[in-house]
Amino acid sequence: MRLPWLGKSRRAKRQPSSANIYHTEIIADVAVPERGETVRFFSRKLVRPGKLRSVSNKDLRESLLFLFYLGVAVLLPVAWWAPICDRVSTLRRKRHFRKEFARYDVAIKAVLGDDVDTQGLFRGHLAAAHRRRVMLAAHLVPRRWSPAIRLEGVDGLREALQRGRGAIVWCDQFVAQTIIGKRALFEAGVEAHQVSVNFHGFSESKFGLHVINRPLVEVENRFLKSRIVFERADAYQVTARIQKTLKENGVVLMTNTIHAGSTFTEIAMGEHGWTHLASAPANFAARAGAALFAMSTLETVPFREYRAIVSPELKPVAARPASLPAKDVAAKNLVLQAGYILLKRDRLLEAVKLCPEQMMVWSGANRLTGQQDQSTIGSDTG
Repeated sequence: MRLPWLGKSRRAKRQPSSANIYHTEIIADVAVPERGETVRFFSRKLVRPGKLRSVSNKDLRESLLFLFYLGVAVLLPVAWWAPICDRVSTLRRKRHFRKEFARYDVAIKAVLGDDVDTQGLFRGHLAAAHRRRVMLAAHLVPRRWSPAIRLEGVDGLREALQRGRGAIVWCDQFVAQTIIGKRALFEAGVEAHQVSVNFHGFSESKFGLHVINRPLVEVENRFLKSRIVFERADAYQVTARIQKTLKENGVVLMTNTIHAGSTFTEIAMGEHGWTHLASAPANFAARAGAALFAMSTLETVPFREYRAIVSPELKPVAARPASLPAKDVAAKNLVLQAGYILLKRDRLLEAVKLCPEQMMVWSGANRLTGQQDQSTIGSDTG
């Protein structure tokens, strides 16, 4: 209790930070008869912008981890990096289990079945998040770190580019994708343009944008031809730039996130789970005629070996919508998008089964309904 003669606390006058408030609404349930499945499309509109913190509680921790892992990358042999990440990931493990494990457990079992060891996967997930920080540090220090990166499927990408309509590589949010996936394409001679949101990285505060996230963005940019930063208020210019890049037969990397665009999709996944995929990659492929590929980058031996997998070109069966007017161009586009999205889901599920603990984002086991809520699906992008 504060004594009355001491006056009001300055802290009481501060406005608490808050997330953006969105309203989600179901646009359509689009059937894909040849697959016997339905893809649900949602719109996502900003209702009230959140208050952005200047500095978040997470920033000090991320700054200390960044400095610590820089020291690890400089001073210690590569063989020690993974054990150190395992050890450091235990420091806040009880808190993570208390706050995050219940949702993770339900989501994993919904996709992979009830027999999976979710506690072991969750511990691996926490350690993988620390290895991602060391991957960044290893690219910033003077010593040369040269892991073996095996890129699969790049020949199919090159063949598609011969058609002259560009290509979209739809990347999954595995911990190694952010840097190693881009590096794999770069070292194979693929000049790519990354579509990214402004707050890409470890923090979503103003301090994080200008200080904490900057090293990650600068490292990624070494392996990119350009970065297309998505701003919701400037969606038209971003769309035009992506379309121009595809017309010039460029390669555009898009990460699976529902945050940037105004629409996203929901489909069944695994045993009895549901996942959410962005609709933008499928929409650009459907409208521009660009080739669409899925990509997953997996860590097979920590800090030693990586596997970057570019799928065969995603080619849905071109079917006319049976229940929608043939003259409705938008309806035809949704049917084609739905075909792309199911093919992408198949590739995602294959990769998740290989290394579920390396997946950064999981959706819930229950279906999403139209509602006004705060963003909870997805996280980091780009």
